[in-house]
Amino acid sequence: MTSPAVDPASEVQATPAAPLSDRTPAAPRRISGAVWAALGIVYVVWGSTYLGIRIVVETMPPFLSAGTRFVTAGLVLAGLLAWRKGPQVLKVTPRELASAVVVGLLLILGGNGLVVLAETSVPSGLAALLIAVVPAWVVVLRACSGERPTAGAVAGVLLGLAGLAVLTLPGLSGDVRISGVVLVIVATLMWSVGSFSSSRIPMPGNPFTASAYEMIAGGLGGLALGLLRGEQHGLDLSAVSGRSWVALGYLIVFGSLIAFTAYAWLLQAAPLPLVATYAYVNPVVAVLLGALVLNEALTWPIALGGAIVVGGVCLIVSTERRG
Repeated sequence: MTSPAVDPASEVQATPAAPLSDRTPAAPRRISGAVWAALGIVYVVWGSTYLGIRIVVETMPPFLSAGTRFVTAGLVLAGLLAWRKGPQVLKVTPRELASAVVVGLLLILGGNGLVVLAETSVPSGLAALLIAVVPAWVVVLRACSGERPTAGAVAGVLLGLAGLAVLTLPGLSGDVRISGVVLVIVATLMWSVGSFSSSRIPMPGNPFTASAYEMIAGGLGGLALGLLRGEQHGLDLSAVSGRSWVALGYLIVFGSLIAFTAYAWLLQAAPLPLVATYAYVNPVVAVLLGALVLNEALTWPIALGGAIVVGGVCLIVSTERRG
């Protein structure tokens, strides 16, 4: 999990289909080079953030590093917005600010923060595969709120949960602490609740403004939790490795600023089903990078469970766009 983002499944569902009598054949939409470039950034950069997190926590405390990342990224984003559009772009109502804080705590502190903590004991590729089940949780939340998911979406949820079971069965995924796996699953639930809630509560109208407040709120929450856990005790910045510093800088600049900006632009410039493909490309990128850079083991249960989860997400995305 990287930056606040709209869940593709719920975003597709938010646009009602035109009546059959009003539909006219649409010309195929040409995909520009800029769209493919932005999509490539989201694919590779967001997929690589799991590797970046794993390298950061080698020598940095989890919540303090994650909090620093998002507070820095949020302040930079807010500064860029004020510079480009004027300070008034940051003005929000108290209700909108409160909503952004709640969503930020769910997404950044709960969703991303727990993943950072989990990656102190869970391989980055496995974490990414576990997180890929988020669209399935969102479908479940929508069903609980009274919406009726499509049959394909239900099948995708069941397939994703089956893959999750393969990934989490004791002993199947190798020498991995089950506590770390549970942390990632809880993180996916909190991320899903945050994504689901963001479309149902009064949020700032500008998505970049909302993201800035979310990142700052979630980052401050991470810093506070890190201090409560005592992560500052014994912290020696001189002992932090150079590659951990580089990875943290990469997460701030590329993971939280460039990739999110590319994603927000894609939501306006590209077909949503195409944008939504990041949900099942990111885990594949993360697994490959983990294996290549950190020599993380790619066992057959991880490959099988991951393939099942990604297949379920593909089914959810493809059926929701036709609903």
